Amino acid sequence: MSEEYLEIVDIRGEVIGTAPRSEIHGNPSLMHRVVHVLVFNRNGGILLQKRSMEKDVAPGRWDTSVGGHVDPKESLAEAALREMAEELGHEGELQFLYSYTHSNPYETELVHTYRCAGEGPFRFDPVEIDEVRFWSMEEIKAALGTGILSDNFEHEIETYLARESRKLFL
Repeated sequence: MSEEYLEIVDIRGEVIGTAPRSEIHGNPSLMHRVVHVLVFNRNGGILLQKRSMEKDVAPGRWDTSVGGHVDPKESLAEAALREMAEELGHEGELQFLYSYTHSNPYETELVHTYRCAGEGPFRFDPVEIDEVRFWSMEEIKAALGTGILSDNFEHEIETYLARESRKLFL
């Protein structure tokens, strides 16, 4: 199997190079684009995925509904739809929410987050994902800082909640 190549981007999302995933992961100075999709059910719950223990990033932790790399020359919306189909076997209408930069000692990502509705059932790949389930916002808030959520999802939900609280004042 050939190695995945990713585009290296600047803070504005402009492509400044391409490198193998193995060079980008492990080098937080090489920012790359990713997409996230938050899947909400009609009760306001957010679908989270429990990452497989075989994953190199956040194994065994609960994470964003859908998340993945943007392939070279792929649009953000195309990447979000592709990842949603690959990870959950789900199709739906996407609504762009926001972008932010997430950095940790392992990597730096320019994250582009979308929202989608869905009730399931979801067909996830058991090699990639151990489990999926809807979480209430109260459950998510109670889990923050306990180590069961990925650091990326904790950043994601804090960004989402800040955005939602700002909307109350507009």
